[in-house]
Amino acid sequence: MPRRGRNLTEQERALWRHVVTGVVPLPGHALPPLPEAPAPLPVPSPAPPPPLLATPRKPGRAQPVQIGHQPGGLDHHRWKDLRRGRTRPERTLDLHGRRAQEAWQAVRGFLIAAQSDGLRCVAIVTGKGPAPEGGVLRRELPHWLNGPELRPLVLGAAHPAPNSGVVHLLLRRRRG
Repeated sequence: MPRRGRNLTEQERALWRHVVTGVVPLPGHALPPLPEAPAPLPVPSPAPPPPLLATPRKPGRAQPVQIGHQPGGLDHHRWKDLRRGRTRPERTLDLHGRRAQEAWQAVRGFLIAAQSDGLRCVAIVTGKGPAPEGGVLRRELPHWLNGPELRPLVLGAAHPAPNSGVVHLLLRRRRG
């Protein structure tokens, strides 16, 4: 039994009519006639552009970084190279022996400096920690990467096989 969708509102119909006015259908695929609209909708004036940031995306729009999961916007071959350790980090930060607060500050400074230097791949060594859940730094790193300061900098993250005590991060390119 086919699923019945909801009916379009008059505003949605008018918007669709506006969208398809310049569309030329493929041969043999004519568009059905559209019902006439009572009055055209006013086009809102565009909002002023936001100030340019050093990051390509706003933090609210970015998907969370999940270590070991391919992010959107990253092709399969680059992701496979990052995950398998073929993409060599240009700089490494070792967090061994640091307390959580010190490690957070070190990660923050490290990633901001790496992006400002134009680096694309960096490594952060957290260590494996005691099994099964891992150490504090290894558990906290994903939370830090998804914070409002660092999320716009990171495109993807993966443990290069077979070392789960290191995270390779692919950084976004700096704009401007």
